[in-house]
Amino acid sequence: MNIPVHDITYTQNKIKRKIEYLKKPDWLRIRLPVVTKNVKNIKLLLRKYKLYSVCEEAQCPNLSECFNRSTATFMILGFICTRKCPFCAVIKGRPIIPDDQEPEKLYHVIMKLNLKYVVLTSVTRDDLYDGGAKHFYNCIRFIRNIKNIKVEILVPDFRKNIKIALKIIRKCPPDVFNHNIENVPRLYSIIRPGANYQHSLTLLRTFKKYCPDIPTKSGLMLGLGEYPDEVFSVLKDLKKNGVSIITIGQYMQPSKKHLPVKKYITPQDFDLFQKYAISLGFRHVFCGPLVRSSYHADQQIMT
Repeated sequence: MNIPVHDITYTQNKIKRKIEYLKKPDWLRIRLPVVTKNVKNIKLLLRKYKLYSVCEEAQCPNLSECFNRSTATFMILGFICTRKCPFCAVIKGRPIIPDDQEPEKLYHVIMKLNLKYVVLTSVTRDDLYDGGAKHFYNCIRFIRNIKNIKVEILVPDFRKNIKIALKIIRKCPPDVFNHNIENVPRLYSIIRPGANYQHSLTLLRTFKKYCPDIPTKSGLMLGLGEYPDEVFSVLKDLKKNGVSIITIGQYMQPSKKHLPVKKYITPQDFDLFQKYAISLGFRHVFCGPLVRSSYHADQQIMT
């Protein structure tokens, strides 16, 4: 399926005081969520066990909705990242020593919340020889003690050694393996300093080789200056490297200290990207302004 590039219409940039600030369009205007008692209780439970959710640390716009549904994406291996990606709201710096009790803490919290689908992600840990793979393995192993539960992991790129990391994880594999490609290779030096586009594709391809029956997943955030034909090319690369589930959402600037939004993608354009991805043969495709990699992850795999 060929979609002409000129069919993709992006909102034009507005420049103010030499910094690009775009007015948020109507389709991104949502009501402020109500902080319910359930949300407060989940936050208190996380604090009690000294656990972190990417929903909070990354300032996800869907936090209250997910918490109100008693779902959360847990962020393991601490809350400080060794990378300095300028789009991300997670704290950067020298990370803390991994908590050996974290897998057991996760088990207790998941049991208390009565979850049936759990997403585990982490900060990037370039300081660890395996990138944190053994910690992922330990967390999955503990969670598997809970009956009728599915586990998705959203992993960093394991820059030091992909094979070492994946050989550890495949000993107790997840139900879904996720690694976000984020954006197009041309912008990697700006958006993902320290990362490599081909390395991320190799990670996805290698896991699929080790565990061919487990779905692999990836995600993109748009609005950082990419061109439509570049997005089409990335989707082709992901499909060629074994990815079967794709999420595509709108990048939103966490603060003025982070990369500004270059373009707001219209719902119509998201529909075109979705149709193109479906035409490539992806098993599940989720596109939209508020779509995030872990947003309704349980529905993504069950749809």
